[in-house]
Amino acid sequence: MNRRQLILSAAGIFASGILPFLAKETHAVIPLKKTDEEWKSLLPRERFHILFQEGTERPNSSPLNKEKRAGTFICAACNLPLFDSATKYESGTGWPSFYDFLPGALATKKDFKLVWPRTEYHCARCGGHQGHVFKDGPKPTGLRYCNNGLALEFIPKGEKLPELRT
Repeated sequence: MNRRQLILSAAGIFASGILPFLAKETHAVIPLKKTDEEWKSLLPRERFHILFQEGTERPNSSPLNKEKRAGTFICAACNLPLFDSATKYESGTGWPSFYDFLPGALATKKDFKLVWPRTEYHCARCGGHQGHVFKDGPKPTGLRYCNNGLALEFIPKGEKLPELRT
């Protein structure tokens, strides 16, 4: 077995182990289609880079790491609610982390940028890159949704959620 076959075999084993954990009841989310130029005109450069060029911010750079209030974390591009604050926890990674997401809020794909496969997740509505999911989180899911802080906005409980971007 050559190195490429070994990597592809490991990828298959990893994918078969994590994909069943990602299965979740889904709700129809109407996709929002905008061009890169439209997103660039709406978002600061750093947010555009993370959300639509799949960038990553430096660890420990987001003020959302310290956010402890009750509320909702929404997509910074389209305002779709993604996470309830009750699922946020301190993972020690330097990025906001959650053990579960709101129904229908996320879509996933395989990412091979670091050679070994990872599961990347995006906003189900606008496709904005949020982060990666790993199988080292707390109960009840055992998953860690490791999110870029710049890809999120936090809305405290009691405040009205913003309208979805059109």
